Amino acid sequence: MLTRLRSLLSPGSARPRSTRSGTAPAFDAPIAPDRPFYAVGDIHGRADLLEAALERVESDQAGRDEMGTAPALVLLGDYVDRGEQSAQVLERLFTLERDYPDQVVCLMGNHEKMMLEFLDDPAGRGTRWLRNGGLQTLASYRIGGLTERAAAEELMEACEALEEALPKGMEAWLRALPLRWQSGNICCVHAAMDPDLAPAEQSARSLLWGHRDFFTRARTDGIWVLHGHTIVPAPERAGGRIAIDTGAYATGRLTTAALSPGTCRFL
Repeated sequence: MLTRLRSLLSPGSARPRSTRSGTAPAFDAPIAPDRPFYAVGDIHGRADLLEAALERVESDQAGRDEMGTAPALVLLGDYVDRGEQSAQVLERLFTLERDYPDQVVCLMGNHEKMMLEFLDDPAGRGTRWLRNGGLQTLASYRIGGLTERAAAEELMEACEALEEALPKGMEAWLRALPLRWQSGNICCVHAAMDPDLAPAEQSARSLLWGHRDFFTRARTDGIWVLHGHTIVPAPERAGGRIAIDTGAYATGRLTTAALSPGTCRFL
């Protein structure tokens, strides 16, 4: 097993949403992961920013040998759509997790979910994906000629073209992406968690799309929730939540959080 994430760097291959308002509730649990790890926010088809983030992780880890344990790298979902390089992002992450399964964890985001729904039911659910960035993802696979109002036959043809364009094993990998990952009292998810339910009891909808009470009520079990999905002007830690989606596709800022016992830093 590798001892540094620098090994991961070997070459393999709109408008932001508004932050929900709400006063951060009192929450005083310490940052206590079982192992050091890095978490990367929503990439949305920006392969250039992903590479820059991996380089920052490499540099940060190189200066922190005192960590001892090899850190994990957790990606919080929404790898596709909106940006122009979704195919490149998926290929990079697919290769990283395949080659370093003990260190790299890719979570599912709601945009991966919409992409899979397009593959399952292009005529029935495809237009929603196209409206939310699917056109850019298809274009990254050189599949064009569609609009957000594409007819059913056009959607079926695009679905078949996408299935053929995906590298061998990638569709199965996408379908198997987990919805959460936890280390100590830090639970990583894409969107949110119901503050009244334990991590294992969360619905897929809450983890992928958010929960109405997430931003207004604190958890009482001492678990920090590290998430993306909701764009914030700057990464923030408050009320038991660590938010790191800084709107990379629109702002050019892809945030990474570095966590170790007692510490949460933003790169």
